[in-house]
Amino acid sequence: MRMTQLFTRTLKQAPAGEVARNAQLLIRAGYVHKTMAGVYSYLPLGLKVVENIKQIVREEMNKIDSQELVMSTLQRKETWQETGRWSDELVDVWFKSHLQDGTEVGFGWTHEEPIVDLLRNYLKSYKDLPISVYQFQNKLRNELRAKSGIMRGREFVMKDMYSVHASKEDLDNYYNAAIDAYKRCYDRFGIGDETYVTFASGGAFTKFSHEFQTICDAGEDYIYLHRGKNIAVNEEVLDDAVKELSIDRSELERVKTAEVGNIFNFGTQKSKEMRLVFTDAEGVEQYAYMGSYGIGITRVMGVIVEKFADDKGLVWPENIAPFKIHVVSIGEKGRELADKLYAELSGKGVEALLDDRNKRPGVKFADAELMGLPWRITISDRAIDGDGLFELTERVTGETKKLDYQQLVEFCSER
Repeated sequence: MRMTQLFTRTLKQAPAGEVARNAQLLIRAGYVHKTMAGVYSYLPLGLKVVENIKQIVREEMNKIDSQELVMSTLQRKETWQETGRWSDELVDVWFKSHLQDGTEVGFGWTHEEPIVDLLRNYLKSYKDLPISVYQFQNKLRNELRAKSGIMRGREFVMKDMYSVHASKEDLDNYYNAAIDAYKRCYDRFGIGDETYVTFASGGAFTKFSHEFQTICDAGEDYIYLHRGKNIAVNEEVLDDAVKELSIDRSELERVKTAEVGNIFNFGTQKSKEMRLVFTDAEGVEQYAYMGSYGIGITRVMGVIVEKFADDKGLVWPENIAPFKIHVVSIGEKGRELADKLYAELSGKGVEALLDDRNKRPGVKFADAELMGLPWRITISDRAIDGDGLFELTERVTGETKKLDYQQLVEFCSER
């Protein structure tokens, strides 16, 4: 992509009133546009990051035999009344509206009840099990506070997966497989080393659920971490977890974190509430066992910004960067050779961002730092007229080495 054609613009200052560092940087670097408090539009660069995160999650969910679908955002009042969660007193984040005929509808803030309603039409026999489906969808939540940028918004992208099983044993096995799949996701995002499977409240369904918490100064949660045993406990269940896990409270370290995922073992509770049943091998009707598994896609993006950005701008891990290569041309000869390199890389299927704007070198370098792509190549008249070696700079370390043209092509082709 040429920057002269790219639909975006960098800014020297973030909009007044934007307090979250992740949103400030993403707006300034041309990745998102703030529509209103807690609501952001994703511009082409930002969308590419979102899609790269989604693709990693998609690949890992497919590995555990889940199938992708898309459910409706508009939801029936009657479905939620079955569990009592249509009530604004019980759930205070609903956005609701009316159809022209007066029918009351809600906008999806989660899809646990709707997926059960859907599954009741397809689950008949034990032969239909197990079932696992997932989706990526914009969720809408009427949050009271929306001051954390894309880490907590009123509209956000979420991956939610639901699995249904004939037995507790089968659910438990799949639940553990989902934990492993989530770990692989966070490793591939570049935050695996500081993301912990965390014991959290199981609510009415089970003693504990599990959250995935990433150490992050901009987070809203606190966990208690036992680094030696690799055990993490949410503050809300600390007393119960200490007893259950036989750990010494004095050995726990309190750290600030951001929740980037959660998984929930419903057992048969949700099925009993909404009558999700199947017929077993003996012809006896049984309640299905169910699990729920979520990853906040745009929240992960915000956490990555908060963790890796420096005083110059964004710093993207290679796996989720919108482009891995940022080519900066300086001078007329530099422009011509940069065009050649860009065309050659495109022919090899390597996506790169070419800064072909008629701007001063200082502006181009500052924007490259702000946009945070992993590798910057500088093609300048000085290098062409000199030793023919061009600067290759790694964004995360700032280290620069010099390569000739063919070496640059080979390096980029391996990314």
